[in-house]
Amino acid sequence: MTVRKQGRVAIVVGVGPGLGAALVRKLAKEGCSIGMFARSPEFIGELAAELGADALAVPTDVSDIKQVAAGFRKVRRQLGLVEILIAHASGSVGGGPNENHTGPIRAIMARRGLGAFLCAREAVPDMVKLGAGAIVFTGATSSVRGRGGAVAFSSAKFAVRGLAQSLAVELWPKGIHVAHVIIDGVIDTPSVHRTYKPSAREPLLKPDAIAEAYWSLIEQDRSAWTLEIDLRPHKEAFFE
Repeated sequence: MTVRKQGRVAIVVGVGPGLGAALVRKLAKEGCSIGMFARSPEFIGELAAELGADALAVPTDVSDIKQVAAGFRKVRRQLGLVEILIAHASGSVGGGPNENHTGPIRAIMARRGLGAFLCAREAVPDMVKLGAGAIVFTGATSSVRGRGGAVAFSSAKFAVRGLAQSLAVELWPKGIHVAHVIIDGVIDTPSVHRTYKPSAREPLLKPDAIAEAYWSLIEQDRSAWTLEIDLRPHKEAFFE
């Protein structure tokens, strides 16, 4: 199969109908070709049909090393070398010391911490070959302070923040921009409205506005790169 040559190639990990979809649409608008990773094939299949040849649906469980490697191979084969990686895998926030089984805790840690590492490890050789690249990790309030009732989630988010910082030290000198984005608030998504039914006065982060912030990181001049930003609505309390 012929590899597409125009534009940059991106992978967005954890594409759903909220921020993930907004990130994909923003990248497509900016001329990128995008590989979309998600465990479930339904939504990314619909989004790929909407966006056409610039978007490739790649059902992938990023906690599985073989699936991650296969997903990156598919993107390289059909789109080209990966220059942009957005690690945005999400899921449940539960898991703690009172759990009877470790399965849910292992899954949370694997999809966030291990999954972020596995995807970065696959992307870096492509970026080194290209002499440029950007890796952006999605963090949360729990990246900077532990949260009761979400031990596994908080631990995994701490791990991803440390991964971003360590990778930045290694990769910035090679021309690869690594950044971490702390989402300090609730994102305005269909699932949030179904589950929590927030009032019109509730401060919510707009997915399209967040995607614009991610793109600004990707486009930063390397003379003034940012390692970390935190985003919240203007009426949101800080780190609560």
